[in-house]
Amino acid sequence: MNAAIKPRPGGDVRAHAARALLDVIGNGVSLTKLGDSYRGDLPDRRDRALVSELVRGVVRWWFRYHRILDTLLERQLKPRDDDLRMLLCLGLHQVLDLRVPDHAAVAATVAACDALKKSWGKGLVNAVLRNAIRRRSELEQELDADPRLRFSHPDWLLEALRLDWPDAWERIAAANNMRAPMTLRVNLRRVSRSVYRDLLATAGMDAIETKWSHAGLSLRFAVDVDELPGFADGLVSVQDEAAQLAAMLLAPEPGARVLDACAAPGGKLAHLLETHPDLQVQAVESDPVRARRLLATGERIGFDCRITIADVTRTADWWDGVPFDAILADVPCSATGVIRRQPDVKLHRRCDDIARLAAQQAAILEALWPALRRGGKLLYATCSVLRTENEDQIARFAQRHSDVAVGFTAGAPACGTTLRYGLQVLPGEHDMDGFYYACLVKNRN
Repeated sequence: MNAAIKPRPGGDVRAHAARALLDVIGNGVSLTKLGDSYRGDLPDRRDRALVSELVRGVVRWWFRYHRILDTLLERQLKPRDDDLRMLLCLGLHQVLDLRVPDHAAVAATVAACDALKKSWGKGLVNAVLRNAIRRRSELEQELDADPRLRFSHPDWLLEALRLDWPDAWERIAAANNMRAPMTLRVNLRRVSRSVYRDLLATAGMDAIETKWSHAGLSLRFAVDVDELPGFADGLVSVQDEAAQLAAMLLAPEPGARVLDACAAPGGKLAHLLETHPDLQVQAVESDPVRARRLLATGERIGFDCRITIADVTRTADWWDGVPFDAILADVPCSATGVIRRQPDVKLHRRCDDIARLAAQQAAILEALWPALRRGGKLLYATCSVLRTENEDQIARFAQRHSDVAVGFTAGAPACGTTLRYGLQVLPGEHDMDGFYYACLVKNRN
């Protein structure tokens, strides 16, 4: 649980959050696609921050709050009143997780009924929240007895974690519910990490150096990106430390011909070009919307490379036949390693998705392997913690190909768990997201 926060006055903030939750939970919209749209007409940045905290908090603990409401509501709300159900969950989040003073949480949540045009629901909201406060210890004890509700995870995901990580599944599930730090990647081509840390300090932002990435800084408190000194000019980017490992693990030679096979939104590509500006890079991205994000990243950072919108498995559509020295394959995955940043993964991901994603990953590997020169290396990356997408995927690939060696070069960061095939960083390790990496080297003979 977090320390108590001072609530912002007014019901509109909570009404904003309730409508956003209705999109995420009721309509299946991802938090990523929702972006900042649900905060855009709130002029006060403190209100925007509160809405973000409320929305993400309810999504994070949805399974718990949903069960509590089932227990406390005498009659189920009708589908047309789902926005009121979201508002009730927001109230529960304030009193159970944020520890907003009880009277303030109840009053602000009741007031939001007017903004939702559900004034008739004020009495219901007041009664349910006050009942939850009275029964708080009893409810939490009942919920904690069930792992699904204690960790607020779907059954299929908890079972997958148990099977893949029998000694660490509880630690992973708990880490998934922690708030992730705001980690920055300094553009070392433009400014040193120590100098940029001083710039942050001058702006009133305290940061510590990351352990593994020599370009990383972790902020003690998150801020809007436009508050970061030089962000618009490409001095710094927001990127988790585990994601920053990609450039260090691929470590292409100066002037190498490099392929970024699943390039958007461009953070890893930007890091590569910040570190090795003389690389000859081709970037491929299949999604036109995500490709626009890649272009925006390139314009902000100031890198120049060839960007193609294409299905990476259809090599005839984008490859000129000249082999690449290095390939980064940051493949589509379940995102089960970044749940602390994207808690809606627990709601939107399904067990059946894993086999489909594994097949897609295998197809990408098979398509890219002929494009790698002999002696070259392919870095396979996911933000997943599931072995089907990670170590098992690479083991299957190695069995199909006699010309592959799996292993990292000397000097690779010795973090995470070293597996027979690859490296797994679990969520929360050194305050990093969950990432998997495997370096595949094509034999010369």
